[in-house]
Formats: sequence, C-alpha cells, structure tokens
Amino acid sequence: MPNRNNVWANIDWITVSIYLAMMFIGWINIYAAVYNEEHKSIFDFSQQYGKQLIWIFAAIFIAMLMINTDSKFFVAFAMPIYVTILLLLMLVPFIGTEINGAKSWIQIGNFLLQPSEFMKMATSLALARFISSYNFKMHNYKSLLIVAGIILIPVGLIFLQNDTGSAIVFGVFLLVLYREGLNGIVLFFTFLIALVFILTMVLNSFVTILVLTIAAFLINFLIKRKSKRTLVALGIFTAIFAIFWFINYLIQGSIEPVYFILTAAFLSSAIFFLWAMVLHKRSLAVLIGIYLGSVLFTVSVDYVFHNIMEQHQRDRINELLGIQSDIHGAGYHVNQSKIAIGSGGFFGKGFLQGTQTKFDFVPEQSTDFIFCTVGEEWGFLGTTLVIALFMGLLMRLIYLAERNRSKFSRVYGYCVATILFFHFAINIGMTIGLAPVIGIPLPFFSYGGSSLWSFTLLLFVFVRLDASRFEQLSY
Repeated sequence: MPNRNNVWANIDWITVSIYLAMMFIGWINIYAAVYNEEHKSIFDFSQQYGKQLIWIFAAIFIAMLMINTDSKFFVAFAMPIYVTILLLLMLVPFIGTEINGAKSWIQIGNFLLQPSEFMKMATSLALARFISSYNFKMHNYKSLLIVAGIILIPVGLIFLQNDTGSAIVFGVFLLVLYREGLNGIVLFFTFLIALVFILTMVLNSFVTILVLTIAAFLINFLIKRKSKRTLVALGIFTAIFAIFWFINYLIQGSIEPVYFILTAAFLSSAIFFLWAMVLHKRSLAVLIGIYLGSVLFTVSVDYVFHNIMEQHQRDRINELLGIQSDIHGAGYHVNQSKIAIGSGGFFGKGFLQGTQTKFDFVPEQSTDFIFCTVGEEWGFLGTTLVIALFMGLLMRLIYLAERNRSKFSRVYGYCVATILFFHFAINIGMTIGLAPVIGIPLPFFSYGGSSLWSFTLLLFVFVRLDASRFEQLSY
C-alpha cells in the first residue's frame, strides 16, 4: 500500500525517469550539434552544451521545488499565476528583445526569458481551476465564453509578438475540453477549417468555393433524398452565377469570377435560408450556416495569406503544401534536415561523426532541429528510442490523469499531455517535412533555458498533483 503521508513515496518515478533520460539524451545531442574542436570538454560553460548543463541542474532544482510545494497551492494560486504571467506577456512588446523576427524575449543580464513558454503552464492551471469549479457547465454559454477568454487572450498577445508557433500551441486545449464534455461538432469544425485552409492554398478561392458548393448540395441530397428539390436549388445557384457573369460579359467588365460565385453563394443561401425558416427545416438552416461560414473563411484565408502574412511565412506554407519548391530558400531548412536524418541509415554515423551536423548544413540544429542530430548520428535506432520515450511519457501522463480523483488534477494532466504531444509531433514533423516550420522546440531536448524550465514546471506541477491523488483538493 502506498504511504499517503509521504509525497516522495507517491511520486511516479516512471515519469521522472523518462524526464531525466530525455534531458540527458538532449544534452548529449546538443554537444554533438555544436561540437567545437577548440572546446572539446562537454563541461565547457562558455559553449551551449555547458550552459545547457547549468540549466539542467536548475531544472532539476525547479522539479524538486515543485514536488515539495503543497498541491493545494496550485489550486489556490492558479488564477494569480495566470494573471501574473499574462501581465508579463503584456510587457514584452514594450521591453522585449527581437530575435529572428519575433519580439517575444525579455533579456535579464545574459539570460533571455520567453514568457510565452511559461504562459502554457499558467493557462493550463487557469483552465483546470475554472473547469473544476462547482458552477462550471460545459454547455453553458457563459462558461464557454470564459474558457475562450482564458485561452484566446494570451494567444492574441503572443500573435502580437509575431510568435505564430507558440500561439498555435494553445489550440490543443480543444482536446482537453473535448475530454471534459465539449460537443464533438467543435472538433469537426476544426477539421473542416483545416481542410478549407489547405484547399484554398493548394487550389484558389474560386475552386474552393465551388467544391464547398457541390459538397453542400450532395450532403443535402444524401440527408433528404429529394433529387428534385436539390436540382431546383442547384438551378437557382447556377442561374444567379450565370446572370452576373453574363452582365459582366455584356459590359466588358474585368470582375474576377470569384466575385460571381460569392454573389451566387450569398444570394442563393439567403433564398434557401428563408425557405428553410418558413418550412421549419432546421437541418437545412444549419447546413446553410456551415456552408456560408466555410465560404467566408475561404475568403478570409485568401486575404490574410496575401495581405497580412509575412513573405517568409507564405513561402514556408507554399513549400510545405508543394506549391513551390525552393531548396535554397524557404525549403532549405527542411531539405537539409531530411538529408541529415536520411543519411543516418539504420545505425547512424556514430557520435560526433555527422557530416551535416559538423559542417553546419542544418540551421538551428541545437534548438528547433535537434532531432536531425539524433537521426544522423544515431540513425533509425536513435530516432525510434526518442519517439518511444515521448510516446511512453504521453501514455503515462494520460494514465496518471485518468487515475486522479481530483477533476483539477485530471484537467491539468490532460493539458500537460496535449501540449507535449503538440510540440513533439510538430517539431519532428518539421524536421521530416510533414509540418510547417513554425519554430517550436522539442521538449527536454532543444537547447534553451526558457523552454527547459517551462516544460519542467509544466510537467512537475502535475507530478506533484498526482502524488497528492489520495488527498481531497479543496476549491
């Protein structure tokens, strides 16, 4: 039987062991990634690997501090912690330091602190605190509005810092809300948004709206099985499009076809919506709403992509989707990364033997592209070990979250698991060309104090909460 009064006896040592193994392997690979013949000692504190060792010891101290903190502290101070980090985030645009186009760092002496990294932990605590409160109802609009505010306020502030990668991470909280009872239709819409975005990028606005229109008519037919009404509706849509196109042809106008299909979409939808209201066809009204929302999103994506996004962001998206191929420009990072990983073969080239690594062919190899070093020097076996460690940690976290009787601990545990999963999946996806290069670190592996400490805090708050699973946390 576990000793309920001894925190250290109740710590999940499997999670702690995986954490320590990840940090050690990450440190060794940082050494390999930036190895310098003139500074051969791995304990040289003037080099990245020496600094990383200091941050590792500091991270272990932070972990021990979290374990020795009363678990009720995290419940009681969840919102104050959230507000404090949020205020720090607000200061960044005014006192921050810009690095690689993102003004998301605060310089403290020789150390750079990134508040957005710590905001993930703070948001997780705030969500867990609010969702576990007695008056929270998942399907209550007021509750959902507050949840949206908790998530979207930091997202907006991080976007203002031009740190798109960190802002996107917050989208994973949808999975946590789904676990706590959020309607699955929200996840469906998320998938639909992603699909429409890809279609708009790969094709164009006109073709995407045409595809959405055809899909809407097909869905309506499959639901109602009334071909005559579907054909009449399709005829109305086509007639509106043809009339405006013909008028433009007669006056020899230069209006682009996308505006004709937009006009047809909105006018025909207005007609169909009125008809649905008169005949009380709720399912048709919902379908029209989804269709119009998708059309509006298509137009907004096209506008944002061409008028708001920076050129390097457009290039990376085009490279990822295969619209363009520029291995010397936007696609350089990914191309060199794939060469490095592929050249490792099954067993790898050996420790400090990676040519891509040694000659700095892969930029940011100690941070965002640390997985390349693993692939080149340790091969398929090394990358499999790293992936296995992550999968083991994620499955363990889900198991720990489910065994907790405290709703606060469960919600927070799922926040930790989803954040780590996103970073793991996207970071490795970046290195092998399956995800856009958005500049997020590989947890516990990438070089950097802010990321290591923030992930350590994120993880060990949950380790401490799990160690108190036999206690009744008060709210």
